[in-house]
Amino acid sequence: MKTLRIGSGAGYSGDRIEPAVELADQGDLDYLVFECLAERTIALAQQARLTEPEAGYDPLLGERMRRVLPFVARGRQAGHKRLRIISNMGAANPLSAAREIRRIAADLGLTGLKVAAVTGDDVLGQLSPQQRLDNGVTLAALGERVVSANAYLGVEGIIDALEADADVVITGRVADPSLFLAPQVFTFGWARDDWTKLGRGTLIGHLLECAGQITGGYFADPGVKDVPNLARLGFPLAEIDAEGRAVISKVSGSGGRIDCATCTEQLIYEVHDPQAYLTPDVTADFSEVSFSLLAPDEVRADGADGSVRPETLKVSVGYLDGWIGEGQISYGGPGAVARARLARDIVLERLTLIGVVCDDVRAELIGVDSMHGAELGGRATGEPWEVRLRVAGRCADKADAVRIGNEVETLYTNGPYGGGGASKSVRQVVAVASLLWPREAVKAEVHLEDAP
Repeated sequence: MKTLRIGSGAGYSGDRIEPAVELADQGDLDYLVFECLAERTIALAQQARLTEPEAGYDPLLGERMRRVLPFVARGRQAGHKRLRIISNMGAANPLSAAREIRRIAADLGLTGLKVAAVTGDDVLGQLSPQQRLDNGVTLAALGERVVSANAYLGVEGIIDALEADADVVITGRVADPSLFLAPQVFTFGWARDDWTKLGRGTLIGHLLECAGQITGGYFADPGVKDVPNLARLGFPLAEIDAEGRAVISKVSGSGGRIDCATCTEQLIYEVHDPQAYLTPDVTADFSEVSFSLLAPDEVRADGADGSVRPETLKVSVGYLDGWIGEGQISYGGPGAVARARLARDIVLERLTLIGVVCDDVRAELIGVDSMHGAELGGRATGEPWEVRLRVAGRCADKADAVRIGNEVETLYTNGPYGGGGASKSVRQVVAVASLLWPREAVKAEVHLEDAP
């Protein structure tokens, strides 16, 4: 029976490149997929594009392509399996990303590669001012603060690009599992309403989409859930048959572990209703999924199903929502916690005295109460000999945000003794909210770029 091998080259925008190169070189893959878009990532990319029209794609696209394109070119030679790349690293500007990939291919002397950009996810121009987001706010109320509105596309545009014989398919906002489902539908010729197979293929995409999470990266807990050689963590791959059955594994000799426990933790990641995991392609049902260990680092996934896809697509809207000002300073030695608490009180009082207006302020002692709060943090036995004060506030006015860090910095000479290592920063807040949009109003388009 024909099988398909798909590897995961990234689980987020800033992920490592070495495991992807390892997969491209040694994974015997048909496809290498880079999943690099979080909820806020594309809004930040749209913001970057506003100041630089050719920007807006993933900042690591260039490095990644330089490392893996030679394996794509190798796959076009006789005696080698063809390797193709699919990625949403196009973010807010897939067309510019495709041009950059073509330029990199030319620099590397790689000729004949076909690059396809998939667009159509940007729906900002379709939305009306009266459109209400899931946080209750209308677009009219946000006004010029809105920077992006991107629909989660499914497999259609990617499949069109593969049918056009693209070696590299670069997209904007596509649902994470759809990046992995598309080559399955294309290779095996699954019907677009074969909900069971689409559900199975979506399970595979969901298991692979976070890369090192399923090979032990987000699983490791020393002495409880030990994972070997995390510094050489390998990324996962799946070998899939035409019925959508898959074995999850990794390159032999790479670090990490794959077993039923790592797969189960990834299965439930970000799944609110296991019987109705909504995607643009299918309503997947993971409620009967089971895993079986076939060999060390080889796990079979079974039991996924699916039903008719949703009538609407999720649209993620990014908008500017003020500024965050932050300051930090450390205290050490005997009485460090008491001095840090005094410093916190001083800063909070100073912000009131000088009239800083904040929508929200957080003042915490890292190592004492920043994660669990004062009540749980107070139950710890023994006093730490080092602690770091962090004060952060969200402000509508950038000038107010700047003053927060300044006040923390002044503790050097105006607060309790022994403060050191002060830092301060200001950053603009890009918030994200969602809405549902008619599927028929969103059309994926494919643009081809041929490397010379």
